[in-house]
Amino acid sequence: MTRELAPGPTGPLTGIRVVECASIVLGPMAAQMLADMGADVVKVEPPEGDLTRRIGPRRSEGMGSFFLSNNRNKRSVVLDLKDPGDREVFGTLVDGADVLLHSVRTPAAERLGLGYAELARRNPGLVHCQVTGFADEGPYGGRAAYDDVIQSLSGLAMLQTVVTGVPRYMPAIFADKVTAVHAAFAVAAALVYRGLTGQGQQVVVPMFETMTGFNLQEHIWGHAFEPPIGPMGYEPVSTAARRPFPTLDGFVSMLPYSDSQWRRFFTLIGRDDVMADERFATFAARQQHVPLVWGEIAHQLTLRTNADWMALLEPEDIPFAVVNTLEDLTCDPHLVATDFWQLIEDPVDGVRRLPSPATRMSATPPAVHRLPPRLGEHTAEVLAELGVQHVPTA
Repeated sequence: MTRELAPGPTGPLTGIRVVECASIVLGPMAAQMLADMGADVVKVEPPEGDLTRRIGPRRSEGMGSFFLSNNRNKRSVVLDLKDPGDREVFGTLVDGADVLLHSVRTPAAERLGLGYAELARRNPGLVHCQVTGFADEGPYGGRAAYDDVIQSLSGLAMLQTVVTGVPRYMPAIFADKVTAVHAAFAVAAALVYRGLTGQGQQVVVPMFETMTGFNLQEHIWGHAFEPPIGPMGYEPVSTAARRPFPTLDGFVSMLPYSDSQWRRFFTLIGRDDVMADERFATFAARQQHVPLVWGEIAHQLTLRTNADWMALLEPEDIPFAVVNTLEDLTCDPHLVATDFWQLIEDPVDGVRRLPSPATRMSATPPAVHRLPPRLGEHTAEVLAELGVQHVPTA
């Protein structure tokens, strides 16, 4: 059953204007997170539009599924920042904005009128956020960077060797999406600071540094000390033995973690003797025998069906899940019950499937109030709000 869009923004950032000059995933996803929280996001696109408009299945030109995933709750304005007149309009737009979020490398940003110093002089309260591959101060500063490059440099690709034997990328645009979350958080924090002091600031969120810190959260291990007192890498999560396991009719993930959960698991299956084995008896002991632990789990799980395991483990509060396909997610009973999926009628493209913002807030709930915009759909509207008579070159 289709539903109506929310009548307007209701999130905690309602009243905040964000100007987005970004494409692909990182910048657009960060801006969409702010838009979900109520911000008025004006997406400034070149005449040809965001590249992702042409990626993925589509029912109309410029509205590919890739673009739809990262651009709800936004307005689209077309400006050619290489054109002096359009650049002047852009400056006027940013003069009245609370946030500028862009993904242009510093030298080009200066040429296109996106540089921090001049924009901050004109609008001292501006939160100026640049998402980029690398911090400018280092030898990699100014390099081009996409997700694959950052997965490689940050060690993520090398971690896959425990399974594949060779470095492999994660089958998701992982670095962009994680960095987008950091960028949205940083912008929100800078807005809080501005609320307290009245001062804007420059915010730089580099992918390499962000993903290195993210990856080493657990994997820094023995190198948390200087000199190191052990190798890098947290074996319990990086071993090839850690994986979903086959059952009689599918695959499942199951993880007794605490000592009590392990005891309950082996009692349920009639194997109290296992916990008497000193290699399994305590958390510390299991950490020293990770492949053996996973091997025992793998053997036990093959003896029953998915449904049998669910019926056995769920009442005992032992973490357990069947392995969903991507298609399974559209009808997962929990996601259906929590109204995660929204089916909304588009006047041109028909019914669209959109995920709801996952965060729940009692007083200021995020909401979907705009479908992803068509290229330049709101140019005239936004220019009228600015009182600008200039007709963009596009």
